[in-house]
Amino acid sequence: MKKFVLAALAFTLVNMATAQTGTPSTTTTKTSTKKDWSKVNLGNRANDHFMMQFGYDGWAAAPDSIHTKGFSRHFNMYFMYDMPFKTDPRFSIGAGLGVGSSNIFFNKQEVAITALTQQLPFPDKSQSDHFKKFKLSTNYIEVPLELRYVSNPENTNKSFKAAAGIKVGFLVNAHTKGKNLQNSDGQTINNYIEKESSKRYFNTTKIAATARLGYGFLGIHFDYQITSAVKDGMGPAINPYSIGLVVSGL
Repeated sequence: MKKFVLAALAFTLVNMATAQTGTPSTTTTKTSTKKDWSKVNLGNRANDHFMMQFGYDGWAAAPDSIHTKGFSRHFNMYFMYDMPFKTDPRFSIGAGLGVGSSNIFFNKQEVAITALTQQLPFPDKSQSDHFKKFKLSTNYIEVPLELRYVSNPENTNKSFKAAAGIKVGFLVNAHTKGKNLQNSDGQTINNYIEKESSKRYFNTTKIAATARLGYGFLGIHFDYQITSAVKDGMGPAINPYSIGLVVSGL
């Protein structure tokens, strides 16, 4: 009997040991794969080959003697060439060509761009005859260069976008326009338009820093001109800036 019990106990222990070691436990681990951006399909990519900008213009560092008013504004239009990075097409270089215009409005003040003085005059007309509306317009051929980022390079029309860069502009025309002559009391003297054109006082080349943010085809942009609009020694050092909307696509 004793031998039978010992044999049964030994058999039970062997079975327990076999059950514990015979089938190893298995665990599964999930490994995250990093997307290879160099292999994404860019066949339908549209990344801002055309841009239009519109918004507010101002003059930074202008002296208190210059009185601007109203909605001074700009309109820019560019055709761009987009060059995505091969290793990561979320980033690209954008370069192009376009035109830019700026219109600065003044309050009972003129900009005498055809004067023969050494410095550009800004005569105050608040106590004399003046134009009800007076503006200075400058028009440029512009060459923008951007470093771009898009969150979804395969569908930039549904993507966050950001860009920073510079643009170089070449002055084509600078002119003033006065409309409706009034006396000091604001009474109309004559309804007519006076235009004058001269680039004498202005730098014919400008350099501006640029930035923009957006989603899809709509965004905002900001430009700050590093170089002065007026030539050194011929007037105040004025740094124009722009902020506005940008529509981009294609």
